Amino acid sequence: MNWQQNWVALLTILHKEVSRFMRIWQQTIFPPAITTTLYFVIFGNLIGPRIGQMEGFSYMDFIVPGLILMSVITSSYANVSSSFFSAKFQRSIEELQVSPIPDSIILMGYLGGGILRGLLVGSVVTLVSLFFSRLPIHNLWVMITILILTATLFSLAGFLNGMFARKFDDVTIIPNFVLTPLTYLGGIFYSIKLLPEFWQTVSHVNPILYMINAFRYGFLGITDINLSISYSLILVFCVILFVVNLRLLKSGYGIRQ
Repeated sequence: MNWQQNWVALLTILHKEVSRFMRIWQQTIFPPAITTTLYFVIFGNLIGPRIGQMEGFSYMDFIVPGLILMSVITSSYANVSSSFFSAKFQRSIEELQVSPIPDSIILMGYLGGGILRGLLVGSVVTLVSLFFSRLPIHNLWVMITILILTATLFSLAGFLNGMFARKFDDVTIIPNFVLTPLTYLGGIFYSIKLLPEFWQTVSHVNPILYMINAFRYGFLGITDINLSISYSLILVFCVILFVVNLRLLKSGYGIRQ
């Protein structure tokens, strides 16, 4: 296939993915906004005044970036893992693989759908946050790039989950028992500087900590982690997951078995 045919194939897969989550927007776009609103009300309005300032900012302003990124992480991951597993379950992915479409185009199509859903949900949550916070922007470039890279990383992670999943329950195991704990312990509601030295060291093992801190820097200009380390970590994970997913897709792992 030439590049024009690959481009048409990519747009077709991407259109299918976007149509899929927009068709059920009440389940894919609306719930994260409601959940985040509850976080704002409970943690920001009710608990925040008792905590006071965090790193020189109101507690509400401090938690907003983390809550936005949390919605992006969960949405990007869930979109690709559920969509790809459904394609496996219905055996429609086999039709794509026997076509002349390169496996890299198939992967990028699913990846694009996850990224777009993550960014759309993140935009909705950001609009909701404007009712609770003045939402300062310190560095727009850092904010946008971290947002896109994070959505990319967790879309790739969701694809990997979909590859290994054998039944629908397997799609929810990682989000419930791995992703959610790592997200809550990633510094959304606190600065790791408040932790004892031992737990600060332990926290540095959590990759989500680097993403949330870099994203918070884009808004507030503060971070517990060096920006270059955050960018490097995210890029390395993206490359590794892309290569692993592509190899598994080419081998037909979990599809032809």
